[in-house]
Amino acid sequence: MSNMNDNNSIRVGIIGGAGYTGGELIRLLIYHPNALIQFVHSNSQAGKRISSLHADLAGETEMSFTSELSLNDIDVLFLCVAHGDAKKFLANDDIPSGVKIIDLSNDHRPAATNPDPAYQGKDFVYGLPEVNKSLIQSAQYVANPGCFATAIQLGLLPLANAGLLSNVYTTGITGSTGAGVGMSETSHFSWRANNIQAYKTLSHQHVPEVCFTLNGLKPSENKSETNLNFIPWRGDFTRGIFVSSQLTCDLSLSSLEELYESFYQNHPFTTLVTNALFLKQVVNTNKCMIQLEKVGHQLVIHSSIDNLLKGASGQAVQNMNLMFGLEETAGLQLKANYF
Repeated sequence: MSNMNDNNSIRVGIIGGAGYTGGELIRLLIYHPNALIQFVHSNSQAGKRISSLHADLAGETEMSFTSELSLNDIDVLFLCVAHGDAKKFLANDDIPSGVKIIDLSNDHRPAATNPDPAYQGKDFVYGLPEVNKSLIQSAQYVANPGCFATAIQLGLLPLANAGLLSNVYTTGITGSTGAGVGMSETSHFSWRANNIQAYKTLSHQHVPEVCFTLNGLKPSENKSETNLNFIPWRGDFTRGIFVSSQLTCDLSLSSLEELYESFYQNHPFTTLVTNALFLKQVVNTNKCMIQLEKVGHQLVIHSSIDNLLKGASGQAVQNMNLMFGLEETAGLQLKANYF
């Protein structure tokens, strides 16, 4: 097993541990059977106990945030920083060549603004295991997908693979944690409570990475571009994403369900359900659940994830597991907040 110490543990460094994704990543890795956190970096919280900020970890760790970097003492580095800051960090700090990197920002995702996918001569692999599992297993650097991008893609991948995508109309609603830990006008409780809003209509930053993946999956005889028309919504809840995508499709519902079951049979976190899908089924898990509905020639695909787990930190740990040859589900067998 590559890049692991004598105790058979993956030594982890985290950059940007003060935000929501950083907090969830710390929580997952504390309980991970094969991970050992070496440091959690935060310039704004340096010297403070991690549990003083992430109060759910009180009694679980005595670690403190640090402004120091011990890059020679780690096997993998997670970048939980703001968009644009990952590239800056890598440009300013010399990462040892043997350290693997998982970037949770959008800086190294395909079709990102001002893309520069390579670092130290190696490209970042797009970290969506349901498409790139074998590439992730041999990757040095991984670009973790966006949260909306994950939910949309997982709903559409089997159709793309079968050459059944053309014009797709998608709406999706996300909780307030999707906006990050920093306060803004639309993240205050007084604004979010009893309120919803469409935002970034037809111009969300995750659309390019979604289309990049879907178009790359299409069979060679069907290379027409997928046109994704996406309207995101801000929701009156804290975490989770629920997406509904609509398109024209002539296959029967039973044939479509067989298509989805076959595509995801070797992917433990993506599940097709036949009953009505709802958000609480996936919150606090690394799962994506999908439901199909068909009326006439119109197909609707509902897909739902926890934006902080399968949409961010959980998927990052899933990618770490694959990169180090572990069971894909290690440290990620979580129970939904069902009630």
